Amino acid sequence: MGVLLKDMERFRLENNNGVEVEFLSLGGRIYSVKVPNNSGKLDVALGCGELPGDAFMGAFCGRFANRIKNGTFILDGEVVELPKNEYPNHVHGGNQGFNTKFWEVTSVSLEGYVSAFRLKLFSPDGEEGYPGNLETELIYALNDNNELLIDIKAKTDKPTIVNLTSHPYFNLNGVDSGLVLNHKLQIFADHYAPTDERGVPTGEIAEVEGTDLDFLEPHLLINIEKSNFPQIVMKGGLDNTWVIKGKDKSLVKACVLSEPKSGRAIELYTTQPALQVYTGNHFDGSQKEKCGIPLKKYSGVALEAQNIPDAPNKPHFPNAVLRENEIFHEQIVYRFIF
Repeated sequence: MGVLLKDMERFRLENNNGVEVEFLSLGGRIYSVKVPNNSGKLDVALGCGELPGDAFMGAFCGRFANRIKNGTFILDGEVVELPKNEYPNHVHGGNQGFNTKFWEVTSVSLEGYVSAFRLKLFSPDGEEGYPGNLETELIYALNDNNELLIDIKAKTDKPTIVNLTSHPYFNLNGVDSGLVLNHKLQIFADHYAPTDERGVPTGEIAEVEGTDLDFLEPHLLINIEKSNFPQIVMKGGLDNTWVIKGKDKSLVKACVLSEPKSGRAIELYTTQPALQVYTGNHFDGSQKEKCGIPLKKYSGVALEAQNIPDAPNKPHFPNAVLRENEIFHEQIVYRFIF
């Protein structure tokens, strides 16, 4: 038996429209998102039932979210070695990444939001191979526009690399209501980062035009089952990075996930340069959702605003280096429509 996540310390954000977001101090993981429906409230965010389970479900990932090729990069002329926890690569911060840590959580007030919490985590120099003491602070806040804000800040005392994101999975049918193949996805990006078979970007930034990764117009996710596009076939579904924007830090709409029959939708806004979309291709029934049902392929869609994977090894990708006297600051906003 694992450790039941429902028994972990939980915190709740609520607004005046009946939206509730629950998260855990463990991993800062988003455990549930409940929106009003005809029969009360519907949970649209997957949450793992127990640990060990799906290590990243709903969790906040760091120090470097996604993959670093061969677990190695060069920083200021020095080779840095990280754990190869997805051999031969490093993924989501290593064996003891931010998803495994208990965050310090306090209730706060934030102008324009009806409910807010501050989460803090200290990562010491050398943890999982990363240089520098890193202090990370998150704000989780909910307003009456049904927007969940994730405000991310980090600072270091010597040069390091940082890529921080939230890793929630959504199913707008409800977490106990089957697959997401009836959902539509729209991504406001005309370029993506092709990867090798291990999910590491090749370094190319390619146009989506003429490919099955062109989601500039909404497309049903059932279409990915029929795709013969190599970047989809290779992963058995979507596990791809779209390039959303350049170097400016404005908040932009990155994507819309919708379920046409019910009218429910999620809009994602971010200051981050890229968006990873993952359709739960590894779910094989061995993991269970918090309601007890087995998780299957396409049980949910992960929407992760972040930097492009392997950015430390690709100088033409957005900068991933954080130095002393600098502040890493990014925002992710999920807006729920029902």
